[in-house]
Amino acid sequence: MRIQRALLILCCLCALLASTVAAAPLRPTHAPHAIVTSVHELASRAGVEMLQSGGNAVDAAVATGFALAVVHPQAGNLGGGGFLLLRNANGETHFIDFREKAPAAATENMYLDAQGNVLPDSNKDSSVVGYRSVGVPGSVAGLVYAEKKYGKLSLEKVIAPAIKLARDGFPLAYEDTQDLKRDEYLAQFPESKRIFQRDGNYYQPGELLRQPELARTLERIAKNPDDFYRGAMARELAAAIHKGGGLVTAADLAAYEVKEREPIRGSYRGYDIISAPPPSSGGVALIEILNILEGFDLAKLGNRSGDAIHLEAEAFRRAFYDRTDFLGDPDFAKVPVAQLIDKKYAAGWRDSIDPSYASVSKDLKRPAFAELERVAQSRTVAIREPENTTHYSVVDAEGNAVSVTTTLNDSFGSRVTAEGLGFLLNDEMDDFAAKQGVPNAYGLIQGPANAIGPGKRPLSAMTPTIVLKDGKLVLVLGSPGGPTIITTVANILIGVVDFSLDIAEAVNAPRFHHQWLPDEIFIEDRLSPDTMNVLRSKGYKLNVRHFWGDGECIMIDPKTGERLGASDGRNNGKAVGY
Repeated sequence: MRIQRALLILCCLCALLASTVAAAPLRPTHAPHAIVTSVHELASRAGVEMLQSGGNAVDAAVATGFALAVVHPQAGNLGGGGFLLLRNANGETHFIDFREKAPAAATENMYLDAQGNVLPDSNKDSSVVGYRSVGVPGSVAGLVYAEKKYGKLSLEKVIAPAIKLARDGFPLAYEDTQDLKRDEYLAQFPESKRIFQRDGNYYQPGELLRQPELARTLERIAKNPDDFYRGAMARELAAAIHKGGGLVTAADLAAYEVKEREPIRGSYRGYDIISAPPPSSGGVALIEILNILEGFDLAKLGNRSGDAIHLEAEAFRRAFYDRTDFLGDPDFAKVPVAQLIDKKYAAGWRDSIDPSYASVSKDLKRPAFAELERVAQSRTVAIREPENTTHYSVVDAEGNAVSVTTTLNDSFGSRVTAEGLGFLLNDEMDDFAAKQGVPNAYGLIQGPANAIGPGKRPLSAMTPTIVLKDGKLVLVLGSPGGPTIITTVANILIGVVDFSLDIAEAVNAPRFHHQWLPDEIFIEDRLSPDTMNVLRSKGYKLNVRHFWGDGECIMIDPKTGERLGASDGRNNGKAVGY
């Protein structure tokens, strides 16, 4: 019996050790000088290659972004857009907005049928699939802008790994082959069907995906990036879109511009938060959530306890309620950012939270705050916000940090591959409000600030975020996931700050999400059944899902300066350091 008991104890210790190792952040024998974390190891390695060649965090981020356009066609892209948040080691911050824009011919009701109903996804003129769903892409402009203004290497150098991956090919993981095979809409477009589904002879795990057209396009961009927007490539792209019935023209491409905006700033329990401004809703909502929660002692309640989740969910609910009314493209609508992230306003919201019972979303009443009362819109316009984006984070040896989130919108975007150019185009027009009074697939409601309009950038939940403590870099955060991006970043940040989790523990902990409407709390199925029952007893309707998001995050050890990378265990990414 003693031997059996000893063996049992040894087995338990081994299991505990294995689980600890699995949850630990990247801790090589020698602390890395720099680190890149993304959803695909080859993309992370492309970034590290730039760091090893004398480049900085921006060089690494741009190389990673172009590589993701090759190895992660689900969301990595040339034909989409995104946001890049940079903090230099000297404390300077920059936010680069390369979000897609609506073409000049776009109209507010362009996705309604003759009866005024929203066109179904299967319709060739819908906002989700096909050429008419395509907005003016910004990724190439944004990455090139970042490289030329803030990078150290040449554009040819940072694009070279992506060109090689496209030309020589890379082995597909099982999950990639399943994504390519299962997407029914890809088969509707000959170029997409040929390249990504091999005309029905579907790729098997381990087979190489070679993309020679994409390699040639990348070579052309490396030599002359302006060609994409104002040269022969722009004319080829516009012709391909026009041939399919889309609205983007050569003039739309020529008119596209990258915008630098002032990052959103807030504070939480002595940490400084730097995040995305509008047209992202993410930074504003994140800081509003943290402001509300700052008045509660979450640590005392316990990580992922029913009481702690209740308070966090109530903060989520209120921030999403405000998101509905106030947020849109700041170039076209008044967005009262300062009022929304005012701690006095958050205190009013906090007083409305019952610590024992869930609120009822339809009964929420905004705290009296004069400026917000003047700006508030009626909540009558819907937006569908798909969940397939991608995020990557970089910290270099000098302490420069970059947090980037990019998107095609839906997985594989519009499913349209630009003929002769080899890259997928976005369906970003679907991120605008389509019709008043109709909740979307996620139940999200939006205000008129996000109505379709020529030249407008659609509202986004992308939330690239950087966190400081006493002026020193601590966290680089972000995730894909549509509306859940905001709460995923909040989950991770709160995990580190309130519950003293390391970055891998925080990234991999069970997630929860509330977005005001629908009035239910989304819970990952790994949360304890007892905690779920506590939430039900407080009046929550639970929507239990397997998982969502993909946190690709970095933490700086405050004592040693060690870079600790965490690539989400829900996916196949990897943090790579040197």
